[in-house]
Amino acid sequence: MSSELNGNHGHLGPAGRLAALFQGSAITPLLALVGLLLGLFAVLVTPKEEEPQIDVTFADVYIPFPGASPAEVESLVTTPAEQVVSQIKGIDTLYSFSQPDGALLVVVFKVGVSREQAIVDLNNQLDSNRDWLPQGIGVGQPLVKPRGIDDVPIVSLTLWSKNWSKEGSKQLGAPELTRVAHELETELKRIPGTRDIYTLGSQSAVLRVMPDPAALSAHGISWGELSQRLAAANRVGSEQAVVQDNREIKVQVGQFLQSEQEARELVVGLHDGKPVYLGDVARVSLGQETPVQRSWMGQGDRSYPAVTLAIGKQPGQNAVEVAKRVEERVESLKNRLIPAGVEVTVTRDYGVTAETKSNTLIGKLIFATTAVVLLVLVSMGWREALVVGVAIVITLALTLFASWAWGFTLNRVSLFALIFSIGILVDDAIVVVENIHRHRGLGKGSLKDLIPGAVDEVGGPTILATLTVIAALLPMAFVSGLMGPYMSPIPINASMGMLISLLVAFIFSPWLANHLLKREGHVAHGEAKAGLFHRLMTPFLMGTGAKRARHKLWLVILLLVAGAAAMPVVQWVVLKMLPFDNKSEFQLVLDMPEGATLEQTERTLLAVGRELARVPEVKDYQIYAGTAAPINFNGLVRHYFIRSGANVGDIQVNLVDKHERDRSSHEIARSVRAPLQAIASAAGGNLKVVEVPPGPPVWSPIVAEVYGPTQAAREAAARAVQARFVATADLVDVDIYLTDPQPKWRLVVDRAQAALLGVDLGDLVATLNGGVGYQDASWLQGQGAKYPVPIRIELAPGDKRDLTGILALKVRSQSGQLVRVSELVSRRDEVAPSYLMHKNMQPMVMVVADMGGHADSPLYGMFAAGADISLPQYYVHQPDKLGEVALLWDGEWKITYETFRDMGLAYGVGMILIYLLVVAQFRSYLVPLIIMAPIPLTLIGVMPGHALLGAQFTATSMIGMIALAGIIVRNSILLVDFIEQQRASGMAFEQAVIEAAQVRAKPIMLTALAAMIGALFILDDPIFNGLAISLIFGILVSTLLTLLVIPLLYYSLLVRRSQR
Repeated sequence: MSSELNGNHGHLGPAGRLAALFQGSAITPLLALVGLLLGLFAVLVTPKEEEPQIDVTFADVYIPFPGASPAEVESLVTTPAEQVVSQIKGIDTLYSFSQPDGALLVVVFKVGVSREQAIVDLNNQLDSNRDWLPQGIGVGQPLVKPRGIDDVPIVSLTLWSKNWSKEGSKQLGAPELTRVAHELETELKRIPGTRDIYTLGSQSAVLRVMPDPAALSAHGISWGELSQRLAAANRVGSEQAVVQDNREIKVQVGQFLQSEQEARELVVGLHDGKPVYLGDVARVSLGQETPVQRSWMGQGDRSYPAVTLAIGKQPGQNAVEVAKRVEERVESLKNRLIPAGVEVTVTRDYGVTAETKSNTLIGKLIFATTAVVLLVLVSMGWREALVVGVAIVITLALTLFASWAWGFTLNRVSLFALIFSIGILVDDAIVVVENIHRHRGLGKGSLKDLIPGAVDEVGGPTILATLTVIAALLPMAFVSGLMGPYMSPIPINASMGMLISLLVAFIFSPWLANHLLKREGHVAHGEAKAGLFHRLMTPFLMGTGAKRARHKLWLVILLLVAGAAAMPVVQWVVLKMLPFDNKSEFQLVLDMPEGATLEQTERTLLAVGRELARVPEVKDYQIYAGTAAPINFNGLVRHYFIRSGANVGDIQVNLVDKHERDRSSHEIARSVRAPLQAIASAAGGNLKVVEVPPGPPVWSPIVAEVYGPTQAAREAAARAVQARFVATADLVDVDIYLTDPQPKWRLVVDRAQAALLGVDLGDLVATLNGGVGYQDASWLQGQGAKYPVPIRIELAPGDKRDLTGILALKVRSQSGQLVRVSELVSRRDEVAPSYLMHKNMQPMVMVVADMGGHADSPLYGMFAAGADISLPQYYVHQPDKLGEVALLWDGEWKITYETFRDMGLAYGVGMILIYLLVVAQFRSYLVPLIIMAPIPLTLIGVMPGHALLGAQFTATSMIGMIALAGIIVRNSILLVDFIEQQRASGMAFEQAVIEAAQVRAKPIMLTALAAMIGALFILDDPIFNGLAISLIFGILVSTLLTLLVIPLLYYSLLVRRSQR
């Protein structure tokens, strides 16, 4: 017996040898156990996140140039800085903003450039080129602030108080909340894994000194002397030591100002031989700074003053864990650090969202597996189902481990890759088990002897088929740009899974089959189905009209493919990068006209908030006036964190959980846009509704960059484009990167007069600057606060009006006389200049918009608006003709173009690889073409499928199509391989064709159903449902067609050869 077996093994392929080797071995179950344990380990240690970690590295470089106008900053600072920075390799785009008082450069590195490398290069480049900075005119040192995904806070806590009333005695307003928040900052930073913690909407304490210009002049004290004496009184020497009586004694000179009272009693000068106290010439009070930012917590139609703590996490930390620790710590600090009456609301928790997401997905993974096992149970029996079930579990466990080892986290994309591949992973196991099952039914001797042969019969085609799926998917891992890291887990996880499933099918399945399946077999096989395929295929194969029947069939199929391909053109299927996800938040971004006060901005925001409160799905909202809300990934890329100033504000809107509402966040955001914008525009503001983008963020969904030779030409063209945008249907949230004209007063100094009177110009400028704004003379000690309390000299608001009080201030001349400021300066009215923006060193003006309405895809809006714009339009490269006013489209278009371009290339490369693999297997150039013929057939399923469900054709749909190519080819290979085997054993060609269809129909239908079931569970996810639709409809249609078309096509092309 044994000699016979060995003789058998001689001509087995690699698959049969593996099966024979492991089917009786004792180590096989142990290997399976190790696999399961590795999987368990991976699930426990892999960090969970909601979205994949995209390593976007960019850096902001601030170069201060106090007092300079934007045009001066542009020529003296920005342009040289751009030339220095642009030498660095790996920069994707370089934006720059030349503003009054300095330049901001935004250096965006290519995706995948390591953060450390980018920052080192940038700092090194700026340091080694310090000498280009103009010397001696007051340009400051560049400040480099690297930004990355981990700068996005994962938790935000809003502190607010219900028992706050404008008049009430028990005031818990912003100042008290700020104090609590600052203490919490220190406390929460002690939690391991936290990164940056900061407070928004805080109002700090100051010791305010309000001089009375009349009293100052009566006592003969100038502004400069006041500030000098305040600073001098707060000087303390460092510790010295003297030795006396054989001991060392510490000595320290001076004492700090500790309280309001001490400051009041400070002597600031002598007048008529009497001391002048600070209290005589100024009002001194310990209070709050003049607010430059405020924040409110909105619940229902009431708003309460609030401050918000934003907490980030360190790279590589598990968001879920960090968020939990923060919330536990806060809970334990209540009534200790956090006084009674202060409410703490968690207004953002990406830990919880990440956890619920990954838990639902792991649930779906289990469901999909169960469903596939049930499928096998129904079609083949419980023993076979058990074999397949165990194979899937081992495969998944090992794939999870491989995914962890590769460095992926458990996020929606990597988990989807697994769910989507379940259907494909199980194929190998099903095909192998089904064939063992079939051979047992044919009764070819004992189970142990027939398993290697049965495995080997499908071994070659199975290996080939698995490789074709990998060949189709793997090129997708090379998609460039922001979309690359977003998509790469799909091809990489699925490919690793396929390879693992192949090994599992050849190593564990035979062992399991050997131990589980019944020994004896007597199953009548393939009789019932023979009739069906016989009836279906005979008219195309036998008889006189067979050829014409075949030609008609080809024509019908061609027409169907053409019809499906035309659907996107007539907009039955809308093309979009990625659909919106159903998030639990969105943001409102308000820009008031330049020159609006903080109070106006706040009033508008509160009015918007009251309107928001009427939306039933809104849980709460936070209003930020004069500052930006805690940023998300979108805000990081759009630079919302640098938004500050009296005329800007944000509202962060949190919705109730998605199970408690019917409308998706996108529908809610769309429905509130019109009423809220009406409120904002009535106040002169521009309100944008900003949703969390589903994929990589961009400046705005639609961006038109207007280039031209002069700022005036650019502005005129940009305003025209803006008007065009407003006129285009469905374009919303239109805005332009230009400031509105804002009045500006210049105080012109009469230099000659100043020289005559002997007044120092520096002293004069300092006095006027302090008078208009304020001057921090020194610090108040002993307050125990985290942030120091400044002693701030500031005129009363009434004295600043029309500059009357300011011009009444006096400066000391060299002769010791006091000279009134009004004798030396005059006022001139000007208009504040707008900032200048460059992209890749070319000046431009940006016009942005978003897409509302039915189409919802920015591409359609872009082409609709572009049709009416008379400027030359560029789509990929920046305009470079000199003196030309031109427009470059950017925004979502750029990412869409890059992604679909790369995916199209990946698709092409995949096809070529599949062709090469099949040529290698069948040693013919014609057969692979037959095998790949059904790939266009997938269109017949995919496009109408999208149209039927009213879904958009997105990047994920494209992934589905790419995967389909691999899956469909696998079916064809199994069919053609079987026909060749049957013909080799001497069966008639026609008979072999029918036989192949009927024998292989069962495993093909099973694997197709398995893949469809895997995809079914993804249908309800807003982002990945394109993938599911592609797979379900594509597999459905093309599998049915494949069983008919492939055998016929093979026959009609090869029948002539066989007749020769």
